[in-house]
Amino acid sequence: MSNRPSIAAVDLGSNSFHLVVAREVDGTLQILHKEKQRVYLADSFDDKSKLSQYAIDRALVVLKQFAKTLQDFPACNVKVAATHTFRRAKNIHAFLTQANEVFPFHINVVAGQEEARLIYQGVAHYLHNEDNRLVIDIGGGSTELIIGQHFQHKLLTSRNMGCVSYTNQFFIDGIISPKHFNKAEIKAEQEIEVIFASYINEGWKNVIGTSGTIKAILAMISAKKPHQSCITYDDLINLKQQFISAQRIDNLLIEGLTPERQLSICGGLAILIAIFREFAITQLTYSDFSLREGLLHEMQQKLVDNDIRSNTINNISDRYTVDKTHAIRVSDTVSWLYERLKGPWQLNNQDDIALLMWAAKLHEIGLSINSSGINKHSAYIVANSQLPGFTQQEQLILSSLIRFYRKKIKLNELSDFITISQQRVLKLITILRLAILFNQKRQANQKPNMEISASSTGLFIKFCDGYLQEYTLLQADLEQEQHYLKKVGIALNCS
Repeated sequence: MSNRPSIAAVDLGSNSFHLVVAREVDGTLQILHKEKQRVYLADSFDDKSKLSQYAIDRALVVLKQFAKTLQDFPACNVKVAATHTFRRAKNIHAFLTQANEVFPFHINVVAGQEEARLIYQGVAHYLHNEDNRLVIDIGGGSTELIIGQHFQHKLLTSRNMGCVSYTNQFFIDGIISPKHFNKAEIKAEQEIEVIFASYINEGWKNVIGTSGTIKAILAMISAKKPHQSCITYDDLINLKQQFISAQRIDNLLIEGLTPERQLSICGGLAILIAIFREFAITQLTYSDFSLREGLLHEMQQKLVDNDIRSNTINNISDRYTVDKTHAIRVSDTVSWLYERLKGPWQLNNQDDIALLMWAAKLHEIGLSINSSGINKHSAYIVANSQLPGFTQQEQLILSSLIRFYRKKIKLNELSDFITISQQRVLKLITILRLAILFNQKRQANQKPNMEISASSTGLFIKFCDGYLQEYTLLQADLEQEQHYLKKVGIALNCS
């Protein structure tokens, strides 16, 4: 076991929380343990899109249980993804603060595109097809649709339609009727309409469904047709008629349907019917692998030093034809400054230096739009691009670093961060600003000969004798930088 450390993936979904423990054996993942607990968070919002404290308490009970299972795991061997409900929650900070008291592992609130990518990776590592395949995952609050081939996704989307949200919205008071189904299906078709053309143009040969809703639908079909392993459009329409005949959700006593899934299945069935109809799908096969398996394989890659985030940064750098020679010089200076400031500034998190290096590589991608306001353009591209491997929070921090690498640092425009204090982000911004400033002439061997030291809220730079007198432009820039940094509580002193 010592040579094959266990890794764990935690999927904090809208309906259920899942924990999977695995280890690598001869290049493949061997599942050792699974836990699943219902939390029903998707229907726990108030009219201001805040999770109720009662719902948060339910979630905390499960997180405590998971923490006991994972008590001997190092943090680097546990990956946690929180999905649609947490993206939507206006009081996410309150939840994460309370969760941190009972669950010692970092909770990543992943963007919809990232959730879709992880779902696809979970499927792709276990099911192999030569041609394009369409993967569908209907969750409690969102539905992900992905087209990919082998391990490479081609199109990703996360639509705001889920089995819980649609059941609550369209099957009011638990009443099932043709009218209610019709409204739910039309709404789902409107959600799909936005992506219809691009998905049809890309095309696919196989359709794969994953996760609880589709698994429950297949279970009801298989109860009547034991030898059938796929879902057809006719099967869905027959189920719909059974549901309508029951008239109420309470009366859905169908073989294969569990009591827990009974509460939200109507919305899920309406969504799947709409997807089948819109895309003219003839049949769908089920996969038991999804987001948590995607998390496990992502972690497996990182443990062998193949972080997908680095590949993402390199791909974006290539796409926007970044001046890599200059980016490397800035990165080298970032590294030099970080090593000297991390102690007094308490920047000992591994992701701090990684985010700084990635920001150094991407800070000029906005040149593809305009050199005027480049920092704003670069930050916009980073904030609004698909960044495989990055959580919402990481993407937000990276964008913020780039947004304020020059000119004024506007605190009112600096986001509220979930996992990192604003003061720490300001210190990272300061390192990036100085690294870029010291390389502004874009020439080799032009980094100043200097010594640097710091206190908790400031830093002191001592240049070799006469340096600033020789490089008067740098001296003027540093004087301006002193003014900018003073406004955000960081004292810069130079001599």
